[in-house]
Amino acid sequence: MSGFPDTSFLCAVYRTQVNSALADQYMAGLSGTLGVSSLLLLELRQSVRLQTHLNLNDRTKRFPQTEGRQMLNDLQIDLNSGLLTIIPVDWSAVHQRAEALSSVHTLAGGHRLVDILHVATAIYLGVTEFLTFDANQKKMAEAEGLVVPL
Repeated sequence: MSGFPDTSFLCAVYRTQVNSALADQYMAGLSGTLGVSSLLLLELRQSVRLQTHLNLNDRTKRFPQTEGRQMLNDLQIDLNSGLLTIIPVDWSAVHQRAEALSSVHTLAGGHRLVDILHVATAIYLGVTEFLTFDANQKKMAEAEGLVVPL
């Protein structure tokens, strides 16, 4: 496994948006499987559910429930087929790494906890690439020696 994605990457895979062509190109060139963590899947699914909830309350916001259901269905298909694989993670070790990243990067960079946890997970897994479209998260990943190819 050479790369580990964050939620912005997976969102671009499962919903058409500005970065989808880059995400689709990466996925098309993938040899084997793309590893994901249970946390990453939880964050993605929660985000999709929240976006559809916001749309139910105001149709001008986010995206409709049918689109959200399709995104979650496509995600499950990719998990079932093995295109995505849930990688077991020692969360205690990841949390220790995240604490170290937080102490080094958050004051200057203003990072969210879940973003720190994704970078810490990538480091824990020993990957060389971190897949993100989040500019702030990219800075932290690159400062930690990860390559952000997108």
